This record gives sequence, C-alpha cells and structure tokens, in this order.
Amino acid sequence: QVQLVESGGGLVQAGGSLRLSCAASRSIFSMDAMGWYRQAPGKQRELVAAITSGGSTNYADSVKGRFTISRDKAKNTLYLQMNSLKPEDTAVYYCAARTMGSPYWGQGTQVTVSS
Repeated sequence: QVQLVESGGGLVQAGGSLRLSCAASRSIFSMDAMGWYRQAPGKQRELVAAITSGGSTNYADSVKGRFTISRDKAKNTLYLQMNSLKPEDTAVYYCAARTMGSPYWGQGTQVTVSS
C-alpha cells in the first residue's frame, strides 16, 4: 500500500506560478514511476508529467517548457513546478504512483488560474 498526499494547489492569476507537492508514505525510489495527472470539468483525466525510477521524464505537449517534475529522495516527495500558468491549466491535479504493477492515486488538489 502507498498513500499519496498532494498539497500546494490554489488560485493564481494567469502568468503566475505554483508548486505542487506529493508526499508518499514510502520511498519514492521504490516506485516504478510517478506522475501528475489533471482533470478539468467535463474532461478526461490526462497525464501532465511523469518520471521513472531511473529519472527519465516526459511531459504533455501543452505543458512542455512551463512545468517541471522533480523529486526529493530524503523527503519522499514528488513535485510539480508550474510556471507561466494559463486559464486552461485549471483542473484538479492528482499525484500517481505505480509500484509492483499496481497504481496508486492521491486525493487531488485544485488549481485555478484566473485570466
């Protein structure tokens, strides 16, 4: 079992920045992969950014150059630095992890970008 707790969401103006955090209940380096997803009202959940156990990253085209995924081994925490935010980034953001073939999800944190 893995518990994931997100924090850092909120309301920000367009062009602003936020950093999301995801605290894991066990070593994040034991995960096969971790990532951030988002779901806007009326839309499907989509992958925003992911990082493998080896450190390889990938990003949705819509956030490349603006968002950065990173992790802190000592704190067992995954981050998503979001810069140059746009109104279309408004969504609930979820932290996800996969280990031993099983997926785990956090409860989500709301990000709202005003124009």
